[in-house]
Amino acid sequence: MSQAPTTMPQGLVRKVTAEAIGTFFLVFIGCGAIMVDTITSGAITHLGVSLVFGMVIAVMIYATGHISGAHFNPAVTVAFAAGGHFPWREVPAYVLGQVGAAIAAAALLLYLLGPVAALGSTVPSIDPGRALVLEVFLTFVLMFVIVAVATDARAEGQTAGLAIGGAVALCSAFGGPLSGSSMNPARTLGPALVSGSLEHLWIYIAGPLLGAAFGCWVYGMIRCSDEVSESPAGCC
Repeated sequence: MSQAPTTMPQGLVRKVTAEAIGTFFLVFIGCGAIMVDTITSGAITHLGVSLVFGMVIAVMIYATGHISGAHFNPAVTVAFAAGGHFPWREVPAYVLGQVGAAIAAAALLLYLLGPVAALGSTVPSIDPGRALVLEVFLTFVLMFVIVAVATDARAEGQTAGLAIGGAVALCSAFGGPLSGSSMNPARTLGPALVSGSLEHLWIYIAGPLLGAAFGCWVYGMIRCSDEVSESPAGCC
């Protein structure tokens, strides 16, 4: 007797769709800003590109965070699951939605703007070993902030978008000229696969996964109980 085909629960479909929309806009607008900056000979500037990445993350967190949690990043999804904040059974669907959206965004950029700046691909300007370490560190910073504002009742949840977007902008401003400051396997995979820039892809998969896991673990080590405290001395 044959079994009925397994379908994705409707709630998960909505969450994955929200993740796909957020990741699509991240890659389309963020990587698009890199391409436009190249086309216009620096009209946006490196700092401007960093702010664009941070702003699009902040905007999409406020738009979809209440639906999916606004990961937009396979490394964040896997780290949340490893830290016990997200169900492992939903990880494959989230990652597929994120990566698929990133590829679609890169394909649209190729159609609209042509093969400019390798579609905003992340390419290290320092040696691969140091680029890997930098990606681990930058993603650690980002994930540390994400875990703080997303899982800790003492943090200001209403400002999560600004905090996370600010972390993305700061890390991009500092690390962009060195490693590309990906911090996100999907953000790198989309442009890399569409443009064929695959040489250093391993850096931007291993680095963010390690950094995100480390950031989640470190915040879990220092956080106090879930009891909210207004003491200026802290919660511990």
